[in-house]
Amino acid sequence: MNLQHLKYVAEVAKTNSISKAAENLYMGQPNLSRAIKELEDSLGITIFERSKHGISITPEGEEFLMYAKRILHQVDEVESLYKNAKTHKQRFSICVPRASYISEAFTRFASSISKDVPAEIFYKETNSMRTVNNLLKEEYNLGIVRYQAAFDEYFKRMFDEKNIEHELITEFSYRLIVSKNSPLAKSESVSPEELADYIEVCHADPYVPSLPLIDVKKAELSEYVDKRIYIFERGSQFDILENVPGTFMWVSPIPNKFLEKYGLVNIKCESGAKMYKDVLIYRKGYKLSELDKKFITALCEVKREIF
Repeated sequence: MNLQHLKYVAEVAKTNSISKAAENLYMGQPNLSRAIKELEDSLGITIFERSKHGISITPEGEEFLMYAKRILHQVDEVESLYKNAKTHKQRFSICVPRASYISEAFTRFASSISKDVPAEIFYKETNSMRTVNNLLKEEYNLGIVRYQAAFDEYFKRMFDEKNIEHELITEFSYRLIVSKNSPLAKSESVSPEELADYIEVCHADPYVPSLPLIDVKKAELSEYVDKRIYIFERGSQFDILENVPGTFMWVSPIPNKFLEKYGLVNIKCESGAKMYKDVLIYRKGYKLSELDKKFITALCEVKREIF
Protein backbone atom coordinates (compact mmCIF):
# COMPACT_ATOMS: atom_id res chain seq x y z
CA MET A 1 0.00 0.00 0.00
CA ASN A 2 1.26 3.49 -0.81
CA LEU A 3 -0.03 7.06 -0.97
CA GLN A 4 -1.18 6.56 -4.55
CA HIS A 5 -3.50 3.78 -3.42
CA LEU A 6 -5.03 6.12 -0.84
CA LYS A 7 -5.61 8.74 -3.52
CA TYR A 8 -7.26 6.12 -5.74
CA VAL A 9 -9.72 5.10 -3.00
CA ALA A 10 -10.50 8.72 -2.10
CA GLU A 11 -11.23 9.61 -5.73
CA VAL A 12 -13.43 6.57 -6.36
CA ALA A 13 -15.40 7.29 -3.17
CA LYS A 14 -15.76 10.93 -4.19
CA THR A 15 -17.08 10.18 -7.68
CA ASN A 16 -18.91 6.89 -6.96
CA SER A 17 -17.52 5.73 -10.30
CA ILE A 18 -14.40 3.82 -11.38
CA SER A 19 -14.54 5.31 -14.87
CA LYS A 20 -14.98 8.91 -13.67
CA ALA A 21 -12.26 8.47 -11.04
CA ALA A 22 -9.89 7.04 -13.68
CA GLU A 23 -10.61 10.05 -15.90
CA ASN A 24 -9.88 12.48 -13.05
CA LEU A 25 -6.68 10.59 -12.19
CA TYR A 26 -5.53 10.54 -15.84
CA MET A 27 -5.23 6.75 -15.95
CA GLY A 28 -6.98 3.85 -17.62
CA GLN A 29 -10.07 2.33 -15.98
CA PRO A 30 -8.64 -1.25 -16.05
CA ASN A 31 -5.47 -0.08 -14.30
CA LEU A 32 -7.47 1.69 -11.59
CA SER A 33 -9.74 -1.32 -11.06
CA ARG A 34 -6.72 -3.60 -10.81
CA ALA A 35 -4.98 -1.28 -8.32
CA ILE A 36 -8.08 -1.13 -6.10
CA LYS A 37 -8.47 -4.92 -6.23
CA GLU A 38 -4.79 -5.45 -5.34
CA LEU A 39 -5.18 -3.08 -2.38
CA GLU A 40 -8.28 -4.92 -1.14
CA ASP A 41 -6.51 -8.28 -1.46
CA SER A 42 -3.43 -7.03 0.40
CA LEU A 43 -5.57 -5.68 3.27
CA GLY A 44 -8.03 -8.56 3.31
CA ILE A 45 -11.06 -6.30 3.10
CA THR A 46 -13.63 -5.22 0.53
CA ILE A 47 -13.57 -1.46 0.10
CA PHE A 48 -16.08 -1.15 -2.73
CA GLU A 49 -19.07 -3.28 -3.68
CA ARG A 50 -19.55 -3.67 -7.44
CA SER A 51 -22.96 -4.33 -8.96
CA LYS A 52 -24.87 -3.69 -12.18
CA HIS A 53 -26.14 -0.49 -10.56
CA GLY A 54 -22.65 0.85 -10.02
CA ILE A 55 -20.21 1.03 -7.13
CA SER A 56 -20.78 1.67 -3.43
CA ILE A 57 -18.48 1.81 -0.43
CA THR A 58 -18.69 -0.88 2.28
CA PRO A 59 -18.62 -0.24 6.06
CA GLU A 60 -14.99 -1.48 6.05
CA GLY A 61 -14.36 0.86 3.16
CA GLU A 62 -15.84 3.81 5.06
CA GLU A 63 -13.44 3.13 7.93
CA PHE A 64 -10.47 2.78 5.56
CA LEU A 65 -11.48 5.98 3.76
CA MET A 66 -11.52 7.91 7.04
CA TYR A 67 -7.89 6.92 7.69
CA ALA A 68 -6.91 7.51 4.07
CA LYS A 69 -8.30 11.06 4.08
CA ARG A 70 -6.56 11.77 7.37
CA ILE A 71 -3.20 10.60 6.00
CA LEU A 72 -3.62 12.51 2.73
CA HIS A 73 -4.58 15.65 4.64
CA GLN A 74 -1.48 15.34 6.82
CA VAL A 75 0.73 14.80 3.76
CA ASP A 76 -0.75 17.95 2.18
CA GLU A 77 -0.05 19.90 5.37
CA VAL A 78 3.57 18.70 5.52
CA GLU A 79 4.15 19.51 1.85
CA SER A 80 2.57 22.93 2.25
CA LEU A 81 4.59 23.62 5.37
CA TYR A 82 7.99 22.83 3.88
CA LYS A 83 7.40 23.92 0.30
CA ASN A 84 6.48 27.32 1.68
CA ALA A 85 8.90 27.26 4.59
CA LYS A 86 9.89 30.89 4.03
CA THR A 87 6.30 32.03 4.54
CA HIS A 88 4.79 31.19 7.90
CA LYS A 89 1.00 30.79 7.72
CA GLN A 90 -1.49 31.37 10.52
CA ARG A 91 -3.94 28.47 10.79
CA PHE A 92 -7.12 28.11 12.82
CA SER A 93 -10.16 25.84 12.42
CA ILE A 94 -13.23 25.27 14.57
CA CYS A 95 -16.73 23.75 14.30
CA VAL A 96 -19.40 25.30 16.51
CA PRO A 97 -23.15 25.34 17.16
CA ARG A 98 -25.13 28.24 15.70
CA ALA A 99 -24.75 30.63 18.61
CA SER A 100 -24.47 34.42 18.57
CA TYR A 101 -22.21 34.65 21.62
CA ILE A 102 -19.70 32.29 19.92
CA SER A 103 -19.97 34.32 16.71
CA GLU A 104 -19.25 37.47 18.70
CA ALA A 105 -16.17 35.81 20.23
CA PHE A 106 -14.98 34.76 16.77
CA THR A 107 -15.40 38.33 15.49
CA ARG A 108 -13.26 39.68 18.31
CA PHE A 109 -10.71 36.93 17.73
CA ALA A 110 -10.59 37.72 14.00
CA SER A 111 -9.60 41.30 14.77
CA SER A 112 -6.42 39.97 16.43
CA ILE A 113 -5.21 38.07 13.35
CA SER A 114 -1.99 39.56 12.02
CA LYS A 115 -2.46 41.35 8.70
CA ASP A 116 1.21 40.87 7.80
CA VAL A 117 1.19 37.06 7.72
CA PRO A 118 -0.79 34.73 5.40
CA ALA A 119 -3.70 33.04 7.19
CA GLU A 120 -6.15 30.16 6.73
CA ILE A 121 -9.08 30.47 9.13
CA PHE A 122 -12.05 28.06 9.07
CA TYR A 123 -15.25 28.63 11.08
CA LYS A 124 -18.10 26.16 10.53
CA GLU A 125 -21.53 26.15 12.16
CA THR A 126 -23.08 22.68 12.42
CA ASN A 127 -24.57 20.20 14.89
CA SER A 128 -22.73 18.33 17.63
CA MET A 129 -22.26 14.98 15.90
CA ARG A 130 -20.85 16.55 12.75
CA THR A 131 -18.49 18.59 14.91
CA VAL A 132 -17.19 15.41 16.57
CA ASN A 133 -16.79 13.66 13.21
CA ASN A 134 -14.95 16.63 11.67
CA LEU A 135 -12.61 16.64 14.64
CA LEU A 136 -11.90 12.90 14.38
CA LYS A 137 -11.19 13.22 10.66
CA GLU A 138 -8.70 15.96 11.60
CA GLU A 139 -10.46 18.34 9.23
CA TYR A 140 -10.86 20.76 12.15
CA ASN A 141 -8.69 21.21 15.25
CA LEU A 142 -11.24 22.63 17.70
CA GLY A 143 -14.94 22.08 18.23
CA ILE A 144 -17.74 23.27 20.48
CA VAL A 145 -20.58 20.82 21.02
CA ARG A 146 -23.98 21.66 22.49
CA TYR A 147 -26.24 19.14 24.16
CA GLN A 148 -28.94 18.86 26.79
CA ALA A 149 -27.45 18.44 30.28
CA ALA A 150 -29.51 15.25 30.55
CA PHE A 151 -27.16 13.65 27.98
CA ASP A 152 -23.99 14.64 29.82
CA GLU A 153 -22.92 11.08 30.66
CA TYR A 154 -23.45 9.92 27.08
CA PHE A 155 -21.24 12.65 25.64
CA LYS A 156 -18.52 12.32 28.28
CA ARG A 157 -18.36 8.58 27.64
CA MET A 158 -18.17 9.18 23.89
CA PHE A 159 -15.38 11.75 24.35
CA ASP A 160 -13.36 9.29 26.43
CA GLU A 161 -13.90 6.45 23.94
CA LYS A 162 -12.80 8.64 21.02
CA ASN A 163 -9.80 10.17 22.85
CA ILE A 164 -11.23 13.67 22.88
CA GLU A 165 -10.35 16.29 25.48
CA HIS A 166 -13.37 18.23 26.73
CA GLU A 167 -13.79 21.39 28.81
CA LEU A 168 -17.09 22.94 29.88
CA ILE A 169 -17.61 26.45 28.52
CA THR A 170 -21.00 27.24 30.02
CA GLU A 171 -24.44 25.95 31.05
CA PHE A 172 -27.65 27.75 30.20
CA SER A 173 -31.34 27.41 29.39
CA TYR A 174 -32.68 28.60 26.05
CA ARG A 175 -34.21 32.08 25.70
CA LEU A 176 -37.31 32.84 23.65
CA ILE A 177 -36.78 35.66 21.13
CA VAL A 178 -39.31 37.40 18.90
CA SER A 179 -39.53 40.54 16.80
CA LYS A 180 -40.18 43.73 18.76
CA ASN A 181 -43.24 44.04 16.49
CA SER A 182 -44.61 40.65 17.53
CA PRO A 183 -47.79 40.58 19.63
CA LEU A 184 -45.79 38.45 22.08
CA ALA A 185 -43.26 41.26 22.62
CA LYS A 186 -45.74 43.09 24.84
CA SER A 187 -45.91 40.19 27.31
CA GLU A 188 -43.56 39.84 30.27
CA SER A 189 -43.85 36.07 29.96
CA VAL A 190 -45.78 33.56 27.85
CA SER A 191 -46.96 30.01 28.38
CA PRO A 192 -46.03 27.22 25.94
CA GLU A 193 -49.68 27.02 24.85
CA GLU A 194 -49.58 30.66 23.68
CA LEU A 195 -46.97 29.74 21.08
CA ALA A 196 -49.39 27.44 19.24
CA ASP A 197 -50.51 30.17 16.81
CA TYR A 198 -46.96 31.17 15.90
CA ILE A 199 -44.26 29.80 13.58
CA GLU A 200 -41.12 28.38 15.15
CA VAL A 201 -37.81 29.15 13.44
CA CYS A 202 -35.40 26.32 14.18
CA HIS A 203 -32.15 24.68 13.15
CA ALA A 204 -32.52 22.25 10.25
CA ASP A 205 -30.13 19.64 11.69
CA PRO A 206 -30.79 19.07 15.40
CA TYR A 207 -29.01 16.15 17.04
CA VAL A 208 -29.89 14.07 20.08
CA PRO A 209 -27.85 10.90 20.79
CA SER A 210 -29.38 7.54 19.87
CA LEU A 211 -32.70 9.00 18.71
CA PRO A 212 -34.23 8.97 15.20
CA LEU A 213 -35.05 12.38 13.72
CA ILE A 214 -38.76 12.11 14.52
CA ASP A 215 -37.95 11.70 18.23
CA VAL A 216 -35.24 14.36 18.09
CA LYS A 217 -37.88 16.86 17.03
CA LYS A 218 -40.00 15.90 20.05
CA ALA A 219 -37.00 16.31 22.37
CA GLU A 220 -35.75 19.62 20.96
CA LEU A 221 -38.69 21.50 19.45
CA SER A 222 -41.73 23.20 20.94
CA GLU A 223 -44.44 20.79 22.00
CA TYR A 224 -47.47 22.91 21.09
CA VAL A 225 -46.29 24.17 17.70
CA ASP A 226 -47.14 22.60 14.33
CA LYS A 227 -45.70 25.33 12.05
CA ARG A 228 -41.91 25.47 11.60
CA ILE A 229 -39.30 26.96 9.30
CA TYR A 230 -36.08 24.93 9.27
CA ILE A 231 -32.98 26.98 8.42
CA PHE A 232 -29.27 26.06 8.43
CA GLU A 233 -27.87 29.59 8.23
CA ARG A 234 -28.06 31.75 11.36
CA GLY A 235 -28.21 35.13 9.60
CA SER A 236 -31.31 34.05 7.69
CA GLN A 237 -32.91 32.95 10.95
CA PHE A 238 -32.56 36.48 12.31
CA ASP A 239 -33.87 38.00 9.07
CA ILE A 240 -37.01 35.86 9.32
CA LEU A 241 -37.53 36.74 12.98
CA GLU A 242 -37.09 40.45 12.26
CA ASN A 243 -39.39 40.63 9.26
CA VAL A 244 -42.07 38.06 10.10
CA PRO A 245 -43.65 39.10 13.43
CA GLY A 246 -45.53 35.82 13.69
CA THR A 247 -42.32 33.85 14.33
CA PHE A 248 -40.25 32.96 17.38
CA MET A 249 -37.07 31.03 18.15
CA TRP A 250 -35.31 29.33 21.06
CA VAL A 251 -31.69 30.45 21.36
CA SER A 252 -28.72 30.51 23.72
CA PRO A 253 -28.09 33.90 25.38
CA ILE A 254 -27.54 36.61 22.75
CA PRO A 255 -25.41 39.78 22.94
CA ASN A 256 -27.59 42.89 23.15
CA LYS A 257 -26.07 44.28 19.96
CA PHE A 258 -27.62 41.41 17.97
CA LEU A 259 -31.03 42.00 19.54
CA GLU A 260 -30.80 45.71 18.69
CA LYS A 261 -29.47 45.09 15.17
CA TYR A 262 -32.33 42.79 14.22
CA GLY A 263 -35.07 44.43 16.30
CA LEU A 264 -35.56 41.42 18.61
CA VAL A 265 -36.53 41.01 22.26
CA ASN A 266 -36.17 38.30 24.90
CA ILE A 267 -39.30 36.93 26.59
CA LYS A 268 -39.63 34.61 29.56
CA CYS A 269 -41.34 31.29 28.88
CA GLU A 270 -41.85 28.28 31.11
CA SER A 271 -40.83 25.79 28.41
CA GLY A 272 -37.28 27.14 28.25
CA ALA A 273 -36.33 25.30 31.44
CA LYS A 274 -34.18 22.55 29.85
CA MET A 275 -30.51 23.01 30.67
CA TYR A 276 -27.87 22.85 27.92
CA LYS A 277 -24.09 22.65 27.93
CA ASP A 278 -21.56 24.08 25.49
CA VAL A 279 -18.31 22.10 25.66
CA LEU A 280 -14.96 22.80 24.00
CA ILE A 281 -13.38 19.70 22.45
CA TYR A 282 -10.11 18.80 20.71
CA ARG A 283 -8.15 15.61 20.06
CA LYS A 284 -5.99 14.21 22.85
CA GLY A 285 -2.37 14.99 22.09
CA TYR A 286 -3.25 18.11 20.10
CA LYS A 287 -1.27 21.12 21.30
CA LEU A 288 -3.27 24.33 21.35
CA SER A 289 -1.79 26.97 19.04
CA GLU A 290 -1.45 30.65 19.88
CA LEU A 291 -4.47 31.39 17.68
CA ASP A 292 -6.47 28.68 19.52
CA LYS A 293 -5.61 30.33 22.82
CA LYS A 294 -6.59 33.77 21.51
CA PHE A 295 -10.00 32.46 20.43
CA ILE A 296 -10.58 30.75 23.78
CA THR A 297 -9.67 34.00 25.56
CA ALA A 298 -12.17 35.94 23.43
CA LEU A 299 -14.81 33.28 24.09
CA CYS A 300 -14.32 33.55 27.85
CA GLU A 301 -14.56 37.35 27.69
CA VAL A 302 -17.88 37.25 25.81
CA LYS A 303 -19.23 34.53 28.11
CA ARG A 304 -18.52 36.66 31.20
CA GLU A 305 -20.32 39.62 29.63
CA ILE A 306 -23.46 37.75 28.56
CA PHE A 307 -24.09 34.88 30.98
